[in-house]
Amino acid sequence: MPLSRKAFRRSYQAAVLLSVLAVAPLTWAWLTSSGHRAVAGSSPGWVSEVPAAPVALVLGAGARGATPSPMLARRLDISAELYRAGKVRAILLSGDNSRADYDEPTVMRDYLLAHRVPAGALVLDYAGFDTWDSCVRARDVFGATRLTVVTQVFHLPRAVALCRTAGLEAFGVGDDSARQWVSTYSYAAREFAASAKGFLDSVVLDAAPVFPGPRETTLDAALRSG
Repeated sequence: MPLSRKAFRRSYQAAVLLSVLAVAPLTWAWLTSSGHRAVAGSSPGWVSEVPAAPVALVLGAGARGATPSPMLARRLDISAELYRAGKVRAILLSGDNSRADYDEPTVMRDYLLAHRVPAGALVLDYAGFDTWDSCVRARDVFGATRLTVVTQVFHLPRAVALCRTAGLEAFGVGDDSARQWVSTYSYAAREFAASAKGFLDSVVLDAAPVFPGPRETTLDAALRSG
């Protein structure tokens, strides 16, 4: 039986409302991070566009055995470049170590050590289970107040927005080489759901991380030695 004009109008209004709600978290991420993002390799002097900060926060992105995923390797390469350029004095490696056979932070550390970043500059966060947890733990567990978050371009607005919502003075550097491995469309689809979750966790709930503490002094020590 065909819809009445009134029912059709209500269905249309509901569809419009759902569309607005779907894009609202992405819009929030873009607006919150606007002016606080740079793309690695966008120009020969891209590093000069990045403001100096005490620490780079590198977010985990998968590892197979002792090898970081291609995306994670690029994040680590960027953090090493920032360190060598004097843009950061320490690197906080935040990843998943929820299982005995999976240890992202150690893989990240070993990769940077092999690329001649000194051990004293590297700090490991074994409970960075998602972006919000990594930002809050950087603040509460490691005592960071200002940092440069390193990730891929597709993830950059959300990462910067979440860190800034957590109260950190955050700038972000993104790598756009992800297009070499997986379609941009799949990442865009993922970001709809991930941005909605991030907005809920940070703005609506101010959710605590899975492991909220205790306070560690490893980052303090790395910054003193740096």
